[in-house]
Parts: sequence; C-alpha cells; structure tokens
Amino acid sequence: MSDVTISRRQFLSAAAAAAPVFAAATPTFAAVAPTPEVSDPIAEFIPPPDRVRILAAVAQSVVPPPQYTAEEVKQITSQGKNVEMIVPATVDERNKALPEVDVVFGALNAEMFAQAKNLRWLQAIEAGVDVLLIPELRKSNVVVTNMARVFAPAISETAVSMLLALTRGLVKYYFPQFQKRTWSAERNLLEIDGMTAGIVGMGGIGQFVASRLHYGFNIKILGTDAKPMPKPFYVDTLREPSWFMEMVPQVDILVGAAPNTPETANMFNEKVFRTMKKTAYFLGLSRGALTDETALAQALKEGWIAGAGLDVTRTEPLPDTSPLWDCPNLIITCHTAGFAPQRRGRLMALLADNVRRYSSGLPLVNVVDKKRGY
Repeated sequence: MSDVTISRRQFLSAAAAAAPVFAAATPTFAAVAPTPEVSDPIAEFIPPPDRVRILAAVAQSVVPPPQYTAEEVKQITSQGKNVEMIVPATVDERNKALPEVDVVFGALNAEMFAQAKNLRWLQAIEAGVDVLLIPELRKSNVVVTNMARVFAPAISETAVSMLLALTRGLVKYYFPQFQKRTWSAERNLLEIDGMTAGIVGMGGIGQFVASRLHYGFNIKILGTDAKPMPKPFYVDTLREPSWFMEMVPQVDILVGAAPNTPETANMFNEKVFRTMKKTAYFLGLSRGALTDETALAQALKEGWIAGAGLDVTRTEPLPDTSPLWDCPNLIITCHTAGFAPQRRGRLMALLADNVRRYSSGLPLVNVVDKKRGY
C-alpha cells in the first residue's frame, strides 16, 4: 500500500511523464517533500483503504471530545463502503480505539500518538496547526489536513466590523459615551473607501479579507505570502515576505493573517508600528504570537498608529496585567471571529468530502506542509 504525499507541480509533471508511483500497490511509503517554488502539497492513498476507522479525539485527558450529531456521523460514514466513526464517551473508550483507527479527527498528544500505531491521516478541526504538530507527528508519514478557509468568511466579516468600528468612531467616541449616558456628536470620522490595505498571509483569511475590502470598499490590496501562488485579480500587488517592510509604510490598514511559524513570530513589532502611517490601523486576526503586544500598546498610547483590532492575543484569556487593557482605540474580540452557525456546515462538508476522497484514493483537501507548519 502506498500513501503518496507530493506537491501539486510534482503531481502534474509525474502524471505526464509516468504514473506508476500512483498506481503501484506496494507496502512502502512514497513521499516527496514540497519544493520551495510549489504551493500546496497533494496527498492521496493508493490503493484506497478497504475499511476506514475514524476516531474523534482531543489531545487532553478530558472527555468529551468534539461532539457530532447522529446526522453528522451518518453524513461522514456514508462517504465510503466501509466507514466507521467512533465518538468515545470516556478516556478508556478513546484509548481502546486508538491502536485500531487509521484516521483521527482532532488532535493527539505524544502519548496518544504513540498508541495510534495504524494512524495514516490526521484531520485537524482547526485552521492553525502549530500546536498540533508535535515532533513525533512532524517526523512521521502521517498526513495532516486542516480547516483552512472554513472559518475565513466569518473572520473576514469581523475584520470589516472592527475596521468600521475604529474609523467611524464607535470605539473611540460612541461606546464610551453610551456607558456614561451622554450625547456628543463626533464629526472626526473617516471613510475607508479608496484606502490601501496590506495583508500579511494570503491564505483563506487573507484572501477573504482582501476580497471583502476590495469589492465592498474599493480598497487597493497589497499582500505578502511565503507560498508562491497566482495573484488573485482583486489584489494589486502580491510579493514574497521580504517585501513586508517596504509594504508597511504604504498602507492605511495592516492585516496580520499569517500562520504562527518561527519566521512570523513577533513580526508585528516596534519597528513595524513605528514605520506605519500615524493614520493607519492594525488588525491581528490569525495568531497572537505574531504581535509584540508591549510594542502595540506603546504604539496606541503614544499615537504611532490610529487604532487596532485583535481577535487573538499571545495568552488567552488576556491576563489582567496585559498593557492592552488600557489602550485607546483598541477592540478585542476574544478569539471568536470565526464563529457563526454557518461554519458548522462548512466544517462538516469538508470532513465528509475528505473522507470520500480518502476512501476513493483521491487527493485530500487542505493538506498541511508539516515542515513549514501550515
């Protein structure tokens, strides 16, 4: 049996040249790491598994794991001829199932991963996988997929609402005066129409935010991303990460939508905030580790930038001692930007589709590059 993990470009070139690697039913694992000039990897299982055993799991000793209704379980298990889904009610049930399953929905710690001796595919139920990718998993042949783009529509709406709350004076003027039951008409307000936004990370969140801003408000979009990709037609300029500091002083809105990696940690720091326009706004949407919160607090208190919106912070819940609590013109939404009833439907649809693909020997959706960490 061959579990094949390759890049999209390598898949196309190999298919054109010779396809035996995809058709061979050998007991070895064939893996080709994505090359720097390629974006998403492709993973498929050839031949398809005779049976599929899925475990809903969490990486803690606490049960219950993520819950699934009977209808959702049926939606998933109907995607193949011999698919079973186990939703354990106790830790013992979970541990008993771990050695038998080939698929896990959720996350595993090192102890659980060691028990999952037949695991071939781990489907994360979050978009970010930086915490999930334990060393044992990174080094293994287990394919990891995530929920990229599933939460992005709601997050992009939160981004727009944050921006409008800042530019239309809701945060700075009207929320405070409402608490005091005072009436003071403020005319020092801004339109965002025609502004320029710089988006760091043009994945699901970045692309949805860019689309909303461009089509909704005629905003010019600049962006950076570490993955080579075609430039969306609503984006004016898309460059490599090294262009970041050149982009920063050009934008009125700076958006952090990149994954948490060693390269992105603390990337929104004092140098960046001092380089931004004093009239510019910062939105942190993806991971709290990307932002130097002490520097951001100083930037807001000393007027280096006009305002900021955060959905994520470095430590959650935000500690009482955080300097962010006392910042002017700052809005924080407690890592809830991705929530909406519709997201459950998208999440279930992706799980079901990936089970169908796995069961049929087709390429999985949202395959994670474990070396890059996203």
